[in-house]
This record gives sequence, C-alpha cells and structure tokens, in this order.
Amino acid sequence: MNGAESLIRTLVDAGVDHCFANPGTSEMHLVQAIDGVPAMRPVLCLFEGVCSGAADGFGRMAGRPAATLLHLGAGFGNATANLHNARRAATPLINLVGDHARHHVPFDAPLTSDIEGIARPFSAWVRTARSAMGLARDGADAVFAAMTPQPVSTGRIATLAIPVDCAWGAGSGPVSVASAPLPEPVSAARIEQIARDLGSDTLLLLDGAALSAEGQVAAARIAAATGCKVMAVTFPARIEQGPGLPPLARLPYFPEQVMKALAGVQRIVLAGAESPVSFFAYPDTPSDLVPDGCEVVRLALLQEDVVGALEDLATALSAPVQPPNINVEERPQGVSGALDTRKAAAVIAAVLPEQAIVAVDSGGGGAAADPCQRAAPHTWLNLTGGSIGMGAPVALGAALACPDRPVLALLGDGGAMYTNQAFWTQAREGLKVATVIFSNRQYKILEHEYRRLGVNEVGARAASLFDIGGPAIDWAALAGSMGVPGSRVDTAEGLADALQRGLASDGPFLVEALI
Repeated sequence: MNGAESLIRTLVDAGVDHCFANPGTSEMHLVQAIDGVPAMRPVLCLFEGVCSGAADGFGRMAGRPAATLLHLGAGFGNATANLHNARRAATPLINLVGDHARHHVPFDAPLTSDIEGIARPFSAWVRTARSAMGLARDGADAVFAAMTPQPVSTGRIATLAIPVDCAWGAGSGPVSVASAPLPEPVSAARIEQIARDLGSDTLLLLDGAALSAEGQVAAARIAAATGCKVMAVTFPARIEQGPGLPPLARLPYFPEQVMKALAGVQRIVLAGAESPVSFFAYPDTPSDLVPDGCEVVRLALLQEDVVGALEDLATALSAPVQPPNINVEERPQGVSGALDTRKAAAVIAAVLPEQAIVAVDSGGGGAAADPCQRAAPHTWLNLTGGSIGMGAPVALGAALACPDRPVLALLGDGGAMYTNQAFWTQAREGLKVATVIFSNRQYKILEHEYRRLGVNEVGARAASLFDIGGPAIDWAALAGSMGVPGSRVDTAEGLADALQRGLASDGPFLVEALI
C-alpha cells in the first residue's frame, strides 16, 4: 500500500468520507487511492473556490470535516477566498494539497510555490509531509487538528501539503486518529459571577453553538428571569430558526445601526460571540462599537461548552423551564406585483419547506431571514468572513451532508458569478438545490459604501465599476448550459410559482428574480 492509499484509508476510517477535488498531475496517486477506496466519495468541482466553499457547507451541517484536493500553491490560492469564510465560521475542514516531489523542488519548476506560506493565514494547522511512510500519520494529525475546538480567529482548517513522492512511495497502511478533546466546561465561579450582575441593562450576545435550538432556548429562559436582551451576531455561521424557537434579533450591519441597537446597554455578556466591532472603518465612526462605560463580560468562548454554560446560567437564575415567548407559524399571504427585495423575501418565507437549509451570501437574501423565522423550522447558513461567492458552493456541500433535506441558496448576481461553476457540480451530483438569484445587475452595496465613505457624487466612470448590467447576464441560459433548469421572473406571483416548481423537482433548479 502506497502513501496515498494509506492516507485516504486513514481519513475514511476517521469519518472523512467526502473529497471536493480539482486535481492535477501532482495529485494523480491520491486520485488513484480515492478510486480504490469506495467509501470516499469524490466530488469534482470546476474551480477551487467551489471545492473550499462546498467543504465549508458540508462541515457546517455534518459537524465533521470534508477534504479538498487541490493542485499545488496556485490551486490552493484559488480556494482561499472561501477558506477565509470557513475559517471565520470555525468549520472543520482538511485541505490536501499536492506538491512537487522533494527532489524536484530545487529546480524551481514553473508551478513551484510556498504552499505553507499561502496556507498559514487560513489554517489552524499546516504541515508538509516528509515521507510516504509517515503520510497516514500526517493525515491522522490533520483530522485531530480539524476536530479540535479553536478560537474563532484561528478556525479549524488543517492543510497538508503532499509531495508526490510521499504519495507514490511505500506507506504504512491506515493509522488511528486520536479522539479530539471535547469543549471545555465553564467554571461554576464564572457562572455565579455573571448571574449576580444580569439585569435589564444587559445584552446577551450569541454565536456558535449558542445559536443551536438548545442554546437559544436557554438564552430565552435567562432573558425571562432577568429582563436582559438577547441578540445574535450579525453573520452567524449557522443558526436554527423557525416556529417553536424564541424570536431572535441580530445585530445590524452598519456601525451606526449597531450603536443605536446598543444604546442604554451597560453590560454585554458574550456567549460564544466576540465583542462587536465595525465591519469596515469609516470617517468619524469608531471601530469598537461597545458603548462608553459598557462592561464586556465573557460567559463562554466559542471553543468552550457554550450551550452548557447557558443552561447552567439559566439554572443558577432559577429561570422558567420553558421560555414564555416562542415563534408561531406565520407565513406571508397574498404577495403580488412587481418584485422588490421585500416582496421576494416574503415569497421565500411563504413557500419555505419544513427543515430546509438556507445558504445566503447576499443582502437581498439576508432580508428573508426575519420573515422566515416564523415560516417553518429551518437552518440558516450565513456569509461569515465577508468574501462573497460562498452561497452556491455552501449549498452544494450542505446538500451532500444532508441529502434528505431541501436546500435553498439565496444569492446576489454579483457574488454568484464568482463561483457559478457550483451549478455544474449540483447537476452532476443530482442535488436537490433551489437557487434564487437576486438580480439587480449591480454591485449595489458598493454604491452605498462609496457614499458612506464621504464621496457624494457617483460619476459615470465610478458607476461603471458597480454596474454588471452591460452585457446583462442571462442566468437561466447560464445555468441551463451547466445542466440546471432555470427561469426568469419579475413578479411575486412568478417567483412563488417558479420556486414551488423548483422545490418539487428531484434535482437543482435556478430562478433569476429581477429586482
């Protein structure tokens, strides 16, 4: 058994059974190994950013890593935008990056690069294999690293560079993977201290596992006992929503809106979250959005047992067993007329299937979050690191992780062009993904940001850098060319009909919603 097969069998034995691949010459022995290990499912993606985004979506939903298979430093570089999002989402993920044979590196062949240097900003763990006999152990260490809880800024991405001679040489056979540590519990002393100070002037800010159903219920119980406010961070990686859960607002996006939301708050208690900061810097606007005189207290770090800490805090407060206020089903009715963002959001809430997974990387799609809270139980996967183009690949990975659940991707037309190759893989794999493209034919957010940064006039040449309408992209034709049926609509009635047809189909479907 060579090093490549030893590695792949080690990964499969540890539960890593999906590989999102865009391989080249240096990965051929790894491809051969995947071919010989039926338990590893290979998924071809036509762009490396789709590989990394799909692995992110898979990891968010499965709670265990998928692998990517990438071609040297150039291929890994193409994957980094969505690896940035996966890092900020704390998604477990393993990158396998082929490299030149060790004896070939000194010749500086055209694709030679510093893979470790490219990987470090996006990875919690980086290693270059040194021998074929040790490659399986390297893979086991990568799995352990990806499954080990880490701070949000560190992430849980493990990147293993594999010189091709380490893949073709004689290997050890599969090796076992050590059990990853469980999240650390929060001390009773910290729970007691926070319980003494909670009151109506406190905000309990949730992220990570705190946004599971159990975490939200515990937070709502705490609010019922103390009168504190509860909010989610602006861009959570994963949040459960729907009837039967407590209503939950999110911190707004723009800094002045955050400061307004935090007015009067004297204490922020962080449950898996980080202290609020502005997404970008603006003239005369603070980066740190904590109000003057407000105390910031840490209940639990992202990598700690956040849900256990919330439940222990609720117990310490003698909080009611069930929160007094929960969402009841309420779907929009009678939405009609020419489409705008508000109507599109209402239509999505009206037709949202039970237990859907919703992947979003657009402002228009984000507008659907609030009405969907009351529509049907579902899981919402958000853009985390701000690198657009994540929505379609994340939806792809989520559909593979949860094949029995419907998946809905809500994408902006600008961001969707970054990774439109995901539609080809959705069709190839026969995945049940319905995509809505919010098509305003602009990078609309950039016009807002241009003005917010103090530029009052958008000249013709500046406007040309925000305009993607000339030539207009025909999304139905583009998707159709990759095997995904599509349609274009400009009314609420048309969107409702197209979405219902798409959600009822057995494979992928795309709707271009002209906003």
